Amino acid sequence: MAINRRHFLLFLGASAGTVACNGLPGQRSSVLTGQSSTTGAMSSKTLLGFNPLKSPIPLSNNDSVGVKQVSFTANSEQQIAADFASYEVIDDLVLPEGYTYDILAKWGDKVGDSRFGYNNDYLSLVETSAGKGFLTVNFEYISAVSWQQTYEKVIGKALPLREVDKAVRAAIKAIKDDKVPGLNAFALADSDPVKAKVKLIAQEALTDLGLGVLSVQRESDGRWVRTNVADRRVTGISGLTDGRYLKATGPAVAIFSKTKGQGYVDKLGAKIIGTMQNCAGGTTPWGTVLSAEENIQGQVPEPVHADGTSFDPIYRPFNITDEEISGLGNVFGLAGNKYGWMVEIDPANPDDYGTKHTWLGRYRHEAVGIRAEAGKRLVFYSGCDRRGGHLYKFVSKSKVSDPKDKANSKLLTEGMLYAAKFNADGTGRWIALSPSTPVAPEAPGRMAGGMLPLPQRPKGGVMQVEDDEQITAFQKKFKTLGQLYTGSDAEKQGAILIDAHYAGNAAGATCTARPEDTEIAPDGSLLIAFTSGAISKEDGSPDVRIFKGPDGSSAYEYGWVMRLSEDGNEPAAMSFKWEMMATGGEPAAGGLGFSNPDNLAFDPNGNLWIVTDMPSDKMNYPVPADRLEKNGVPVKATNLRGLFGNNSLWCIPLAGEAAGTPFLFGTAPMDAELTGPYFAPDAKTLFLSVQHPGELNGTRKEMAAETRQYSMRMPAGQSFMQTRKVPIGSNWPTKQPNEPPIPAVVTIRRRDQGAIAT
Repeated sequence: MAINRRHFLLFLGASAGTVACNGLPGQRSSVLTGQSSTTGAMSSKTLLGFNPLKSPIPLSNNDSVGVKQVSFTANSEQQIAADFASYEVIDDLVLPEGYTYDILAKWGDKVGDSRFGYNNDYLSLVETSAGKGFLTVNFEYISAVSWQQTYEKVIGKALPLREVDKAVRAAIKAIKDDKVPGLNAFALADSDPVKAKVKLIAQEALTDLGLGVLSVQRESDGRWVRTNVADRRVTGISGLTDGRYLKATGPAVAIFSKTKGQGYVDKLGAKIIGTMQNCAGGTTPWGTVLSAEENIQGQVPEPVHADGTSFDPIYRPFNITDEEISGLGNVFGLAGNKYGWMVEIDPANPDDYGTKHTWLGRYRHEAVGIRAEAGKRLVFYSGCDRRGGHLYKFVSKSKVSDPKDKANSKLLTEGMLYAAKFNADGTGRWIALSPSTPVAPEAPGRMAGGMLPLPQRPKGGVMQVEDDEQITAFQKKFKTLGQLYTGSDAEKQGAILIDAHYAGNAAGATCTARPEDTEIAPDGSLLIAFTSGAISKEDGSPDVRIFKGPDGSSAYEYGWVMRLSEDGNEPAAMSFKWEMMATGGEPAAGGLGFSNPDNLAFDPNGNLWIVTDMPSDKMNYPVPADRLEKNGVPVKATNLRGLFGNNSLWCIPLAGEAAGTPFLFGTAPMDAELTGPYFAPDAKTLFLSVQHPGELNGTRKEMAAETRQYSMRMPAGQSFMQTRKVPIGSNWPTKQPNEPPIPAVVTIRRRDQGAIAT
């Protein structure tokens, strides 16, 4: 079924007549009615306060310049084909007329005794007074091409990249068995000069990961500036040499405290070296910030043994090429089971370097949605951003007294983690990830890729199951989750949380479509951005009964937004209802005009904002006439994402005449992603991360660009060709020829100092 604006409006109307905005900490909430107008054309500028940008593709709800609502006719489609016959992609953060942005901080800037990291992601403003406070910033990962190409110019010192590259290639050539290719630098003698060079590269790269706290304030002209008071960094190697270890709570501490086990033990106990791959996050009502460790599998071994201990560092060796830097934890002997958690930090406490709460589970964490209501149990929602990842819910043992009391952090130290099981009829339930939970995996045939990864026993790690007979044999051998893990009851619980994704698969949790953001409205409903339903031969794929394209197809590339409502609106409920409220994709194919929804945010005026997460190598990918590649083979769905241009920022009003209509507010620089949207309480500033500009092609040289062709379809299905000018590489943010692309945090504001949107 096509989930378009009409369906969105029906969704709004079905929400008890109202939908409420998020009500971020310190922000006011608005009640939204969700009624639509039956009048004719209407100006978006009148309704939202801005003229939307022209999208690269025709939208079913906008005319050729994206300003008015129209009904499509043969004549209007002829005009649209003419209007969209050419399109120019701009290497900049492009905003509507009347708006501007300021660079608040960029990679390499000084932060405390360190520097601003790379690929900034989630942002959180915790105000200490009006227009003044702390901005917490996540630093997710290293883009190998642009980081290596620009490091010396930006940071001001050289790294032995090519010498180490040669050593890695020699190590790979020498491997004769089935070990993972790469350089096991951890096993090299400390006196080996190659080890010292690997350490230097890994140290610099891990310094650019983690999170940072910046003190900021708003000037009278609307600009935000840094005040450099109590700024600090928590990096991927914090604690290694400075004693600033991160702490841990919950059952996994029993595993961390082992001095020996089936696998690798770092013998640091509950002390943890650093945090890395910090993607999205969340902000608590009591003023702390949650930072999500996501794709740790590229830097440390992700699989674990039955006792919860890590695989040896050799299973994620160091690798470096022109297009890859991985295994950063190898040379330092980082224990893989200590990464992939949710980290809590108090930005106002200069002595707090973060706590990993293990009751929240270890997986490829994304954002966290928080329900903290007086007299009820504390609930955290989060998704595992992998193909086939689960949606999780933590429920505290004790109840919240005052949602703004910082003592609420202690509620994260005792409770239970649950994984969601979605039923095709729009209902669902929560499965406890505890030792007593029955083993009941779903059949692999229900997955889009026909494969389900399960814990491998007695050997540790993971096995890929592809038929029902394997499932039957697995269930005969293991009756409960506790039988898949070893140790005392407390140690088994810790091991289950460490291995949460695969334990969830064994328990029958639903494999989903990369759940990236989880945002809660004050009425308690949960919005979930599922970014893509595509298949991974290694990780898995979503359940085809739940995640379907508008035409009923599986492995849908373009994503969805789902609404989940707990039964009785009770945070700790064990059952829920769900429905898809929006889908990405071309309007001609039933989508809303964007691809791969990622972060969600509500502004204080009640509008829903969405940023997209298309891969760098798919943006502006050419689409030939009739959408056929060589020898008549259709263009792959993943490559059709080239139609959508660069990653983008959309505003969807949830009330008034334009309710349910997506309006394009911003487009990213070349190869970049817009992440971490966060509104100031007065609605006059949007904090936004511009991540990995130039990731695919590096620095744009001599303003290089090329012309590409795209087979476009209008909402009614007619086709025409578009000629598009596409820059090659990026010079953002300076936009000067041959200058390096640099990730940065920006503040967006109206030139007249009004609200971002009305």
